[in-house]
Amino acid sequence: MPIISVVVPAYNSQSTILETINSVLEQTFSDFELIVINDGSTDKTLEILATVKDARLKVYSYPNGGLPAARNRGIARASGEFISFIDADDLWTPDKLELQLQALQKSPSAGVAYSWTICMGNNGESFHPGVSESYQGNVYQYLLIGNFIASGSNVLLRQQAIESVGYFDESLKSSEDWDYWLRLAPKWDFVVVPKPQIIYRLSSGAMSSKLDVMEKYQTIVLEKAFASAPPQLHNLENRGFAYIYLFMTRLYLSRANNAKVLNKATEKLSQAIRFSPKILMSKEALLLAVKIIILRILSPKIASNILSKTVRIRKAADPRLQTNSLRSY
Repeated sequence: MPIISVVVPAYNSQSTILETINSVLEQTFSDFELIVINDGSTDKTLEILATVKDARLKVYSYPNGGLPAARNRGIARASGEFISFIDADDLWTPDKLELQLQALQKSPSAGVAYSWTICMGNNGESFHPGVSESYQGNVYQYLLIGNFIASGSNVLLRQQAIESVGYFDESLKSSEDWDYWLRLAPKWDFVVVPKPQIIYRLSSGAMSSKLDVMEKYQTIVLEKAFASAPPQLHNLENRGFAYIYLFMTRLYLSRANNAKVLNKATEKLSQAIRFSPKILMSKEALLLAVKIIILRILSPKIASNILSKTVRIRKAADPRLQTNSLRSY
């Protein structure tokens, strides 16, 4: 049996699936099975997968059930001692599995290993800072404040950890990964690999209606978490909601191509501040506020040029964002 099972939920992923699969097959740690759950794709996803000649790849097709159901079907098929997930448009650096496995093997009480995240533009060329927290041990209180794991493509889990909490909640249409980490955190320690290993692709096609869905289910997940959290942690609830609205501010600003979307971003930042006024002192909130001001004062084209130059300067100054260090595969 393989040591690790890697589960890839795939739905109409013809444009990205091959690059994702290759980023897994080229891992420095090779004792794994690669389980692709074809979630009712109607494009050429299956045809592309058929071109991959590697005995570790296993493809199973089901009627469309959504992302949580696809992950659960992968869990049911997995035979490894450890399980990891990667969405069909994300990428890993080659040492992702090796270093996360080492981290778990060094910490018998840990059930979850995670790494830092880098965001990649939909074109596969531009890179932006992601999440790089380093919480370890009992991280429950930090997850109640925000999803620092950032992506369902991040973690490596012990099979025993999965058995202790069961499957992903298939009723959730978004944020099901945050819900899962919140269920694991009271039972297991977390360990971190403090380097960017998860390359999260930012989709340029997401619409405001999808953002509404994300906000709705983030709220459901947080309310559910605090309903079962011990009383001594309830004082963190406002900070948790402030995180949600700060996150939504960032997403709206990434799509701020008209006044309506910019107004939405402003509204979400105001909501974040109302829940936790101190959040305005954070670096992220201040940067978002400055971005809103620039977009309101200048024309969209001029503002876009200034912000693009800012991103390029940050990239040049941050070795974590260098393309060669991220995509050596």
